[in-house]
Amino acid sequence: MKPKSKVLIIAGSDSSGGAGIQADIKTVTALGSYAMTALTAVTSQNTTGLISIAKIPDKEISKQIEFTSKDIKPDAIKIGMLHSVGVINSVLKSLNKIRTNKIVLDPVMVAKGGAKLIDSSSIKILKTKLIKRVNLITPNILEAEILTKTKIKNLEDMVYAANILLKLGAKNVLLKGGHLDSKIMQDIFLNKNEISIFKNRKINTKNTHGTGCTLSSAIATYYSCGKTLKKSCEMAIKYVNHAIGTGPKYGKGHGPINHLNSISINKKFR
Repeated sequence: MKPKSKVLIIAGSDSSGGAGIQADIKTVTALGSYAMTALTAVTSQNTTGLISIAKIPDKEISKQIEFTSKDIKPDAIKIGMLHSVGVINSVLKSLNKIRTNKIVLDPVMVAKGGAKLIDSSSIKILKTKLIKRVNLITPNILEAEILTKTKIKNLEDMVYAANILLKLGAKNVLLKGGHLDSKIMQDIFLNKNEISIFKNRKINTKNTHGTGCTLSSAIATYYSCGKTLKKSCEMAIKYVNHAIGTGPKYGKGHGPINHLNSISINKKFR
């Protein structure tokens, strides 16, 4: 099997392997594409929490993006953890240089254990500049509340918040409903022309570490292969749900999901 497309991931690392750039690489690979990376930060964490973040210099982030893309042009880009104004500005400048049209932004703000991963100045520039530059933004409920300064308690609140994001300049929004207290998962895909609701049975488990990273990378992968953005969201949600349902139950806290759920092993390698 040869890779179907090339995806550049701009994100921070997760030493436990469940989220961040490690989850992104696993996802892109498991779905049959080629992953490239630009590391924005190195975190020390496990399933029980995060203890430290080591930041990569802004210039080094730009070098990773531009030098990699100069040689292997990405078909799509996934953006994850951006922890400072300097990092966001560096990424914006590099995006303008490499001119890849398909960009998915996962606005990572809070770690699964509750640790804050971005400051208020960074949130402001993300809202005023970055979301206008990407094709899709994929916030969860908590991130959408921070970005829109609203409270989200139900489906109507989700639609209202998503519309605020469109007014801020987002072209497309996938607002994830996993944080709502409901037996049915409802994720909303919205742009100025349409609204779609993806409904799935909610899986009762604490092992959901890295679901946001995985989802956005899966969307970027399907999108890079020529699927429409809406179809990419639908297929990525199914991939993540199956990954949650078949999770390996590693660790003492919020364990990882099963990124390998899409892979069938060739007989000669069994």
